Order: sequence, then C-alpha cells, then structure tokens
Amino acid sequence: MKTNLGGIDRALRIIVGIVLIALVLSGNIGLWGWIGVVPLVTGLFGFCPAYRLLGLNSCPLKRKGSV
Repeated sequence: MKTNLGGIDRALRIIVGIVLIALVLSGNIGLWGWIGVVPLVTGLFGFCPAYRLLGLNSCPLKRKGSV
C-alpha cells in the first residue's frame, strides 16, 4: 500500500475528521458526523482508496538523483 496523500492533504483530513467526531460527541451535529472517521483514518495512514481508483496522487514527486 503506497502513500498517495501529501502532507497538506493528510493534515486537512486529520483536522476535518477530528472536528466532525468532536462535534458528534458534543451533541452539536447528528450521527452523520461519524463519517469523520473516514478522513481521519485515511489521513493517519496516508492512503486513500478513492484516490487510487481515480488515479490521483497528492504526494510530491521524488526526483531521480536528488539527495
């Protein structure tokens, strides 16, 4: 399983996931907020199955010969 999420993408997913879950736990939004688990998990693992299916990749390119 190769990482296909870049740093900013991962950070945003983790933040959005935590905010949605916190809002559910505080009672500000309904149970649909548990969908926040999806971006949280994909952000933590750095891999998004939907990106793979769509052929997307937000990781910076590694250049050959770079140190």
